[in-house]
Amino acid sequence: MKRMILMAAIISASLSGANLALADASSILTNAQGMTLYTFDKDSVNASNCYDLCAEKWPPYTVGNQNHNKAGWGKITRKDGSEQWTFNDRPLYTWVGDTQAGDTNGDGLGGLWHTAKKTVNISKQTSYDYGYY
Repeated sequence: MKRMILMAAIISASLSGANLALADASSILTNAQGMTLYTFDKDSVNASNCYDLCAEKWPPYTVGNQNHNKAGWGKITRKDGSEQWTFNDRPLYTWVGDTQAGDTNGDGLGGLWHTAKKTVNISKQTSYDYGYY
């Protein structure tokens, strides 16, 4: 029943041209160790504004041996030359206050930090992105 309601909402939104974004707890992005990834409201598109003490508390999700060859994923070069992963053009971070996989202790901190989520975006102006990552 929930799937039917969801599909009806998606179809209705796509026909009306409305933007629709859906996300739930199972759509939270994590690193390979299962640690929650976050976005920072003070960042710009494809640019990090979290350095020094900020980056000590919110370590950037740096590019290592991971491979994210899926829609939405990208990389930026930080001021120190390291590469950082982005999702939907937003730099990604972990939080030192998360000690176990699945923790989301950083969500909402300072009103500036949010769990990074896979979303469904439907609009006449955008392509379909079902967020299967």
